[in-house]
Amino acid sequence: MEDKRFIEVAFPVKAVSEESAREKNIRHGHISTLHIWWARRPLASSRATNYAALIPATNDEHEIERRKKFIAELSKWENSLNEEIIRRAREDIMEYFRQIRDDPNQERPRVLDPFAGGGSIPLEALRLGLETYALDYNPVAVLILKAVLEYPQKYGKKKGALDEWIAGGKGEGKDYDLVRDVKKWGEWVLQEAKKELERFYPKDEDGYIPVGYIWARTIKCQNPACGAEIPLMRQFWLAKKNNKKVALYPYVEGNEVKFKIVGDGYEPMPADFDPSKGTVKGAKVTCPVCGMTHDANTTRKLFREGKAGQRMVAVVLYHPEKRGKVYRLPTERDVKAYEEAKRYLEEKRAKLMEEWGIDPVPDEPTPEGRGRGAERAFSVRNYGLNTWGDLFNDRQKLALITFAEKVRQAYEKMLEEGYEEEYAKAVVTYLAFTLDKLADACSSNGRWKPDTVQLIPTLSGRQAIQMMWDYFELNPISGASREWSNTLSVILSSFRIFEQIEFPARVIHSSATSLPFPDNYFDAVFTDPPYYDNVPYSYLSDFFYVWLKRTVGDLYPELFITPLTPKSKELVAYTQNQDWEAAKRYFEEGMKQALKEIHRVLKPNGILVLVYAHKTTEGWETLINSLLDSGLVPTASWPIHTEMANRLRAKESAALASSIYIVARKVEKQGVGWFDEVKRELKEKLEEKLDQLWREGISGADFFISAIGSAIEVFGKYERVLDYEGNEIRGDRLLQLVRDMVSDYAIRQVLREDISSELSPLAKFYVLWRWTYGEAKVPFDEARKLATSVGLDLEKEWNRGFIVKEKEFIRVLGPQDRKLKEIKGNDLIDVLHKALLLWQANRKREMVGLLAETGWGEKDVFYKVAQVISEVLPKDSKEKKLLDGFLAGREHIKRAIEKGDYSVFNGEEESGKQETIERFIKG
Repeated sequence: MEDKRFIEVAFPVKAVSEESAREKNIRHGHISTLHIWWARRPLASSRATNYAALIPATNDEHEIERRKKFIAELSKWENSLNEEIIRRAREDIMEYFRQIRDDPNQERPRVLDPFAGGGSIPLEALRLGLETYALDYNPVAVLILKAVLEYPQKYGKKKGALDEWIAGGKGEGKDYDLVRDVKKWGEWVLQEAKKELERFYPKDEDGYIPVGYIWARTIKCQNPACGAEIPLMRQFWLAKKNNKKVALYPYVEGNEVKFKIVGDGYEPMPADFDPSKGTVKGAKVTCPVCGMTHDANTTRKLFREGKAGQRMVAVVLYHPEKRGKVYRLPTERDVKAYEEAKRYLEEKRAKLMEEWGIDPVPDEPTPEGRGRGAERAFSVRNYGLNTWGDLFNDRQKLALITFAEKVRQAYEKMLEEGYEEEYAKAVVTYLAFTLDKLADACSSNGRWKPDTVQLIPTLSGRQAIQMMWDYFELNPISGASREWSNTLSVILSSFRIFEQIEFPARVIHSSATSLPFPDNYFDAVFTDPPYYDNVPYSYLSDFFYVWLKRTVGDLYPELFITPLTPKSKELVAYTQNQDWEAAKRYFEEGMKQALKEIHRVLKPNGILVLVYAHKTTEGWETLINSLLDSGLVPTASWPIHTEMANRLRAKESAALASSIYIVARKVEKQGVGWFDEVKRELKEKLEEKLDQLWREGISGADFFISAIGSAIEVFGKYERVLDYEGNEIRGDRLLQLVRDMVSDYAIRQVLREDISSELSPLAKFYVLWRWTYGEAKVPFDEARKLATSVGLDLEKEWNRGFIVKEKEFIRVLGPQDRKLKEIKGNDLIDVLHKALLLWQANRKREMVGLLAETGWGEKDVFYKVAQVISEVLPKDSKEKKLLDGFLAGREHIKRAIEKGDYSVFNGEEESGKQETIERFIKG
């Protein structure tokens, strides 16, 4: 390939991973603060991979290292607005593009993201000076893309206007100044809304202002002799910080549950009171009055039958001139204000329904929560919350429809003042986003988080909408965090990221399976497609769709013609109306069609960079077969960590630490490839790639997945791969071959010498499992493929020793999970586990006898394997602590075996050593 790109030969994986993970902590000025979108790719990895895919490869090692350093600098958050670095990146791309372009009239490389979602990838393409097209099927995503990729560039401000605004200046400049006008009209909306709403959120006479109100949903105790109203609360903490612990203390008076506030600054907290234990867990409810337990089905039934209520249990307040928050019980005045809001809601709702021709409170249905996987993330239907409006209490509904009314009025007033229609539409879109974020903060599924003393909104960090028993009702005009003016400021701060971008993108509402572009049109496609049913995008975005319909729906009639977000062509494996196999087929066929469309619109020398993060091999097999069937052939793949370090691997999950960035090309096929020859070519190519990945510090599950790109580059260039019997070799068999080769390489590298020949398949499996998955449980199919790669028949081994089958998962037990008397056999791992347990029990003579009798105590490989397992386990692992303690005494063990004298472990001269060992064991 004449124009091989840099990303196809090298990439600074470690540096870009660190920046991508760090970016998750950045809140101010990031596009993630503009509007929620799920599974948004980091800007760092998007910018770095876009750039690396559009500059030429080189064979010069010095030049490779220089470019890797530049890409690492380019990926840093603080350099996203560094004029010199961005200018240099643009010039590098343009210099190369001028050499390879096929149309002298095309000024800039033309790129597409057909699954543009939240806009990270196309935003970074714009920043690099590319002619950018962004497409999505979801109307909410399309609006976000317009707000990220079109309006700031089209209606930009003079340079520095944002800084002037932050400093308190007017930010005057061009006729168009989006920051100025969004701020101006956002404040107008707030002042107009306040006129109607202030009386429903009364301030205290001492100047304290309610931040909000904590509510508990209630049910009646079903014990006929009791019948008390039970407040459903997960826990009773109000503040649980190091310097401040305050709780609601429930007590029973007669047949009633009452509360008082206890803790720092209030009444002393009773000694026997544990605020972390509430009245409800899951949906199982215990009555504080009589002690009767109500099962989950009873609780759900009461809610569905309309027999549940709610009760205000606490008020959270702040003072503009004092630090911190204070708490009090609700008064009659608080309850009366809520009741007045409830009455006014009916009046306001009827008025707006007549004006708008639509119920201002969303009456569209919530998801049914049926099916499997991600679709089950919506449990609210189980509790009678059947419309989106049911997710808000009456005062929340009133506040939101009032703000929605003012947003609509702001647009009308802009037109009266002479604003151009399109510009006014752009301004009001950001006000609609402010309302969206307010709705997220103002639902009855928002929760109070006592360790941070703040509201956690409904969808914050979640891909689900689940029942919340006790919830926090935010005062949206309080001036505190997450209310209207604060939310508006957060949205305005995100405009900084759009500075220095001269051209708008073209945003298109369409399906990726039918791209509205001619053949051979794009120089590159950069995209992050959905993964089976990982994220239920359309159901989640319906939460915002129903409010956007009420604020800007009339301005975007083409986006809001359906009652809820369109789902018929959405590429997600939903099972509500079909079984999982049918859902999978739908997704896989759709993905295959989308890849064929990408192949069609890519120029002959075009390049695809596709992000994939599905953790199962099955998902990879499907993707690879789809790529090959579409005529696209992967030429490289790189794993980039895209999560915060503390989330890279949950102990209970074997999720990939990384997203894999796959590079692919349109390649002329070479006819038939014969399997034996392809295997030889594959081994040679793969060894080179694995050396490179190892040097980059890539390990575990990512190591296996990252090898796939190079492997497919070998067999993907053939029309078909056949064995000598004429059977076609498909992705599943080729992937297993890759896994076998990678496993062999990993074992050799992990053990640092080629001593794998001394290990049984069982021992290889254990070492490879700990290196790949740590102590996580793994789906059976994944475990089986790993076992096959080392020649182990998993089904013959599970539930016989350290391999345990738990439903559809496989878990590999450590010594601490096993009982000494149940460990049989003399394989290395069984002997090691037994030795560690004897060591822990201080039965040193028996341990040395075991190691001498089995012969393992005299073999270096035994201690090397123990050392390697220790090195790949996390610091807090119990198995690691046992191994470290055991290994600290290895020389004494060897001497004892040589002398045939095991008493050395009971002598006084070893007491110092013994203390050291015991400290290791205890951690």
